[in-house]
Amino acid sequence: MAKGHFNRNFSRPPEPKFRINEQIRIPEIRLVGENLEEVSTIVGETIEPGSIVPTRKALFWADKAQLDLIEISPNAAPPVCRLTDFNKYLYEKKRKEKEMKAKAAKTVLKEIRFGPNTDDHDFEFKTKHAKNFLEESAKVKAYVHFFGRTIVFKDRGRDLLERFVKELEEVGTPEAPIKLEGKRMIVVLTPKKKKA
Repeated sequence: MAKGHFNRNFSRPPEPKFRINEQIRIPEIRLVGENLEEVSTIVGETIEPGSIVPTRKALFWADKAQLDLIEISPNAAPPVCRLTDFNKYLYEKKRKEKEMKAKAAKTVLKEIRFGPNTDDHDFEFKTKHAKNFLEESAKVKAYVHFFGRTIVFKDRGRDLLERFVKELEEVGTPEAPIKLEGKRMIVVLTPKKKKA
């Protein structure tokens, strides 16, 4: 049996994503922020947004204004920093990330498969499911799969998908016209936006 140390503790504490205050050891930084006019008044010196300053001077200003020097763009030359309250900065950052996630809500894609000889009962059953998916704001990809010699029934497949689109026109709209990809004839429906 191989000897070795196996660490079962997988949850390491998260490393800080940016350096603050004395962790910033580069000689010069670029200062940005909306509050520089306010900081200028406190420290008694004019600080121009975007100006390059010695890090030691920026740390002195941060200390005098009771703020933190936070590196927000470490890969820039020189690194970009802000003078702000660290906890407030983290709060704002989290809030913005949360808003971005909410805006970019993941779109779910559900698939409905038909055969060229799908009977009415099966068609109704699958259309009902598709309607529920669209009402739940999921996209629906419906396709007719042609296997073997059923490829000769392309017209039947197209008619079936056209009927499917028509049945769901109140809740969904096709993203693009019905198209044939290999042995599949496909249409993707996007949910219609609900009127407020």
